[in-house]
Amino acid sequence: MGSNISNDKRIRIIIGHYGSGKTEFAVNYALALSKRGKHVSLCDLDIVNPYFRSREKAEMLESAGITVISGARGHQANLDIPMISAAILGPLQQPEEQVILDVGGDSVGARVLARYHPNLKEGDYDMFCVINANREQTQDVQGVLSHIKAIEATAGLKVTGLINNTHMLRETTTEDVMRGQLLSEEVSRLLEIPVKYISTLSSVAAELEGSMAGEIFPIRMVMREDWM
Repeated sequence: MGSNISNDKRIRIIIGHYGSGKTEFAVNYALALSKRGKHVSLCDLDIVNPYFRSREKAEMLESAGITVISGARGHQANLDIPMISAAILGPLQQPEEQVILDVGGDSVGARVLARYHPNLKEGDYDMFCVINANREQTQDVQGVLSHIKAIEATAGLKVTGLINNTHMLRETTTEDVMRGQLLSEEVSRLLEIPVKYISTLSSVAAELEGSMAGEIFPIRMVMREDWM
């Protein structure tokens, strides 16, 4: 699982529309890197959506050896104040640190990246767009392209890879994933960037064929409690 994650750029920026599962992927990705013995900093840059932010799982992530950096006032999930901690600059400037930036869901959320431009040189980062074909705004090619172009224009950074994370939470089927895969591969062709990962529940991943574009990346639901 995730055999290529260590070969991605040291700085990974994760973007995706609301409900795409962006943060779920970011958290699982951080845990996978940490299990490989990497020192990981997960930076919560989501200043738009007050729900399901990676900072909510800070205690669990830190117990796994992951440094979590969020708002200037700490990880309190009930504070909806867009104050980014200056501590984020630390891991960005440390060549040995594996960094994941979990960014808000649209071009407004991507504005926060502008302040880190000096630390985000082309070729030194990956920016992965998480796609969920079950979301209204990204259910077709034009919707995904518009989403990506808006974020690129705002952030001044280029998306370097796609993540098919088409899901219906715990009701996700292989048909959901394959529909998202067709969409992701068409966007990949048009933008000439790869589908990097096919992110889905472990039970669904076990039923997928291994010949699709991108690497199958089994995840578990961390951000949602069992009753959600």
